[in-house]
Amino acid sequence: MKTAILEVGAPAAAMADYVQSWKTGKPRRSARIRFATPELLWKVLTVKRRELLKALCGAGPVSIREAARRVGRDVKAVHGDITALLDAGVLNRADGGGIEFPYQALKVEFLLQAA
Repeated sequence: MKTAILEVGAPAAAMADYVQSWKTGKPRRSARIRFATPELLWKVLTVKRRELLKALCGAGPVSIREAARRVGRDVKAVHGDITALLDAGVLNRADGGGIEFPYQALKVEFLLQAA
């Protein structure tokens, strides 16, 4: 199962993962999308956007109108959420139009520590 992992981490950690994959020649089984802070992660991953991602998991390429139908929301509102998720690198533009969340599952990882 292809899983996307959203996590909080420094850019240096992303570079370390890239170097490790380069050295071993083995890519990770899951895609990792990093956010600089937990606040940024939750700003991008709102409740409505999580519902949208859940509806798109494993669905293949769909139009924005179809995505809105699946979550029972207004097309204009869904368009705004899709734009935010595209900008964050969570969604992809599909060949031939539409959008795609090319994973069957989504996992969110973050660690909260005392200040």
